[in-house]
Amino acid sequence: MIDMHVHLEEGPYSLRWLQRTGEALCFFMEQQQEQKHTEAWLQQTFALLQQRMMKGAYSREWLDLYRKRAKQLGIVQVGIVDHLYRFQEYKDYYLTHMHVADDPLGRLQEQWLEQVCTASLEEFVTFLQGEQAHWAADGVELKIGIELDYFPGGEAELAGVIRHYPWDHTIGSVHFLDGWGFDNPETQDRYQRADLLALYERYFAVMEQGIKSRLFDIAAHPDNLKVFGYRPAEALLLPMYERIARSLVENGVATEINTGLLYRYPVKEMCPSMTFLKVLARFQVPVTTSSDAHFPDHLGQHVADAIAVLEQAGYERVLSFSQRRRIDMELKR
Repeated sequence: MIDMHVHLEEGPYSLRWLQRTGEALCFFMEQQQEQKHTEAWLQQTFALLQQRMMKGAYSREWLDLYRKRAKQLGIVQVGIVDHLYRFQEYKDYYLTHMHVADDPLGRLQEQWLEQVCTASLEEFVTFLQGEQAHWAADGVELKIGIELDYFPGGEAELAGVIRHYPWDHTIGSVHFLDGWGFDNPETQDRYQRADLLALYERYFAVMEQGIKSRLFDIAAHPDNLKVFGYRPAEALLLPMYERIARSLVENGVATEINTGLLYRYPVKEMCPSMTFLKVLARFQVPVTTSSDAHFPDHLGQHVADAIAVLEQAGYERVLSFSQRRRIDMELKR
C-alpha cells in the first residue's frame, strides 16, 4: 500500500486546530501511565502539545508519528506534499490570483491566507531530505512532493517552483474558481446561488487547462467541487468526466483516488466518485492512492477501502513516483 498525498500541517491556527493536534498526539500515546481524562493525563497531553508548538511541524518528533502510522498499516511509501499556499515565498502568487478585493469574500480570503501562509518552502524540503534515510532504515520510503494550486495564467511561476526543487512528484489541484476558494466552508453559500451545471463546466475546464500545462505528475482529487454535496445529476457530468479522462491520457498525467472527502467533508465520498472512476478505468488513466491526511493519525485513512474500490472498477495496478519518474506497482491490500 502507498499513500502519496499527505500533509504535515495546515492552519488556520484556531482552538479547533489545537484540539485536533492534541487528539493526534493522544492517538500515539503508548502505554499511558495515567488514567485518561485525569489531571495528570491532561498535564502529560499539555506537555506534548507544548513541545509540538515549540518545535513546529518540521521536527522529527512530529514526522515520526507519520512513519509509525505507516508501519502500523503496512504502508511502504508516503508522499509528503504540503500546499504551496503554506509557503511565504509564494504568498504573492496567491495574492495575484485569489479574489482579495475589498468585499466580504476578498477580506475573508485575504485573512485566511495570512493565517495559513507561515512556513518556508526551503525549510520544508531540506527537513524532509534530512529524514529520508531515517525512514528508509525503518522500511518506509519517504517521498517529497508539493501540491500546487493551478490558476490559469500562473503556469510560469509554478514551473519555477517545479524546476527549483528535487521533487519525487508534483500534484496539481484546483481549489479556486475565478478567485473563489470553493472548499472553504465559510463561502459555501455561493453554491446555492450558482447554476451547478455551469459551475461544474467551469471547474472541469480549469482542470483540463491545468492538465494540458503538463506541469503535474498527478491531477489531485478530480471531482473536488462536490466537497459540500452540491452536484447536479451525474449523468449530466459524464461528458465532462470523459473529457478529463481523455486529456489525462493524452498529456501523460495520472490522477488519484483520494479518500479525504470521505472522512473529512460533508459529501462523505471518495474522489473521484465511482461513476467517474469507472470512466477513468475505461480510458486506462493511471492512478495512485491518497488519504489527503492533514494529521498523522489520518495517514492511510481508508486507503485499503480505496484499493478495494479500484479493484471493483477494474484496476490492477497503481502508480508511485521517484524523482518524477513513474513506478508501476501491483495493487495489494
